[in-house]
Amino acid sequence: MANSDLLPSPLFKINQYQLALEAAILELTLWVEQRGSAEVAGNVRGALDAISKNEEFINMTLAVLMTPE
Repeated sequence: MANSDLLPSPLFKINQYQLALEAAILELTLWVEQRGSAEVAGNVRGALDAISKNEEFINMTLAVLMTPE
């Protein structure tokens, strides 16, 4: 088995961790927002946008890497 065959699996797991962290941070953002810190919540949402914007690219790349040749 080539080393390149090992790459998709850990990348998939890292992506899953990233999405789980995104969901947890979003929950905390909603909590902060409900307590009157709209500015802080807005800043966090701005940072979370980077994850969302890259999610489709990451998923497409993983699909290509995991496709058997």
